[in-house]
Amino acid sequence: MYNNRYVELDDSFKHSKWLSFMAKRLKLAKSLLNDEGIICVTIDDHELPRLWMLLEEIFGEDNHLGTVAIRNNPKGRKTQRKVSLVHEYAIFFGKTEKASIKKVPIEVEDKTHNYVKDKNGSWYLAINLRKQGVDSLAVNRKGKRSERWYPIYFDPKTGKVSTKEKLPIKVLPIDPNGQERIWRRSRDVIDQMYRDGDLWCKETKNGMQVYFKFRGGLDGEPPESIWYDSKFSASEYGTKILEDILAKRESFPYPKSPYAVEECIRVCSDKTDAIILDFFAGSGTTMQAVIDMNVSDGGRRICILCTNNENDIAREVCYPRVANVIKGYKSPKGERFNGLGGNLKYFKAVFVKRSANQDDLKIRITQECTEMLCLRESIFDELKANGHYRIFKTGNRIMAVYYSLDRKGITQLKKELDELDGDKVLYCFTLDPLGLDKKDFASWDNISLEPIPQKILDIYEEIYEYKS
Repeated sequence: MYNNRYVELDDSFKHSKWLSFMAKRLKLAKSLLNDEGIICVTIDDHELPRLWMLLEEIFGEDNHLGTVAIRNNPKGRKTQRKVSLVHEYAIFFGKTEKASIKKVPIEVEDKTHNYVKDKNGSWYLAINLRKQGVDSLAVNRKGKRSERWYPIYFDPKTGKVSTKEKLPIKVLPIDPNGQERIWRRSRDVIDQMYRDGDLWCKETKNGMQVYFKFRGGLDGEPPESIWYDSKFSASEYGTKILEDILAKRESFPYPKSPYAVEECIRVCSDKTDAIILDFFAGSGTTMQAVIDMNVSDGGRRICILCTNNENDIAREVCYPRVANVIKGYKSPKGERFNGLGGNLKYFKAVFVKRSANQDDLKIRITQECTEMLCLRESIFDELKANGHYRIFKTGNRIMAVYYSLDRKGITQLKKELDELDGDKVLYCFTLDPLGLDKKDFASWDNISLEPIPQKILDIYEEIYEYKS
């Protein structure tokens, strides 16, 4: 349970209790990220200062990738003595230095620079080849001249440009103040640009200048720190969209706009097979955003939501919302919305309590672990089940789970798997934490082996370390 529901406002340790509550969850969240993974936390002003410092402590100050102000309530939240609040924050942290915010696509017409099209239909920007700025001087502080200080020759009759052949006009990288600069590119690159038709000279008020076609800058731009698109409004879009999907009013207070969540996901990952986890699922906006993104770009992103079902939110709001988005629904006004498709699985999780007998604990976990393994492998459709094993398949991936302590069902399981085509993984019960007895599977081809419940026990140890 989100603990600001039961920590009193006048509790002198309320911030400390909130930090303790969040720290455990953020540490676990960090362990789930890969090295390029990013966590995005949205929050209002109330605990922002504490959260920011906590994220810096857990993820590292250098891994703060930015904080965005999202205008999510244009009408404003008005309170006595205070500024009317019209926004919330999205704080982005990477797990390691390999994580980076992704560029946002932009139309050429929206660029502030004057891009033009060449005869081949490619966009470019005409850039002066002479470099500007503090690092552009031809002679450094030690008095050494740069290798990029050299003449470029130009023939006005033929338009030919060369760094080697002496032609009628010689151009040096000297600015209007007579200061010796350097060229932006090396000799070999300049020669290639001329061969490609991307280099030319022309007379200007500052004398003869060399220009080149800059074709970069069109792969997008870093997102800005203020998002004010009207579609990001929770009050105007979040609430209305949810009420349409569920065909009832006030089903959840102040749900986020799916468009704002999409933007948060988009700047975190440009992979169309990314895995997105929201462990404060609320009304399920994140999963709707992921489904929308998959439909728009043909992606195969996976979304995992977690909630404690407080006030029946999982059963009455979150699950029905996602199910309706997938299957289709009719709004309160009678508008029919087609389903977007996708797959949805609902799991109810419980902890298996510790036991003094480790073998007994492993057996009980194994009996309960199948859905966890399906979730881990993203393989859900059951093909066959008996007392010894179960077989699942999704797409071209196959998972088998072997439960027995004895080997009576091994031969039949191998026969079943040999008849199936695809990438196969077999989880086999073992009391030995070191893994499986490989001798039993010496003749098995194209199957990766994993011991259970050891993989799960390893995660349990992490969970119990931070267990609230």
